[in-house]
Amino acid sequence: MTIYFYSQLDEPYGCLSNFSPHGFELDGLWWPTSEHYFQAQKFVGTEHLEEIRLAKTPADAAKMGRERSRPLRKDWEEIKDDVMERGLLCKFQTHQDIGQILLDTGDELIIEDAPYDYYWGCGQDGSGKNRLGEILMKVRTRLRNL
Repeated sequence: MTIYFYSQLDEPYGCLSNFSPHGFELDGLWWPTSEHYFQAQKFVGTEHLEEIRLAKTPADAAKMGRERSRPLRKDWEEIKDDVMERGLLCKFQTHQDIGQILLDTGDELIIEDAPYDYYWGCGQDGSGKNRLGEILMKVRTRLRNL
């Protein structure tokens, strides 16, 4: 069985979403969601990091992180997958209940069913890279081996 998730937080796998309300501490700061963490990392060393960390909602953090008026760090394309993995590992280690939900997916394929995202999700036609799903499966393996 393939596990699909997207933004429906009340669904069985809603906790896999970066918008799920599962905060964690990383780099000495509290992050309300993994979306806040991920978006803020685009601007390490600038005031934009703190503005995004304090955004009211994960949707606000995402919007702020995508504003190209902000100075994106030069190495972002090279490190964004590692940043995502680091945040997600911390999220699922911090919250054992959702860590268990991820572990309970066994060896199933996990797909972010994001119709307009062909990098992190599967895209409308399924041809997307599903990097978020792949990273969640990697985090699942890491949790299993702890």
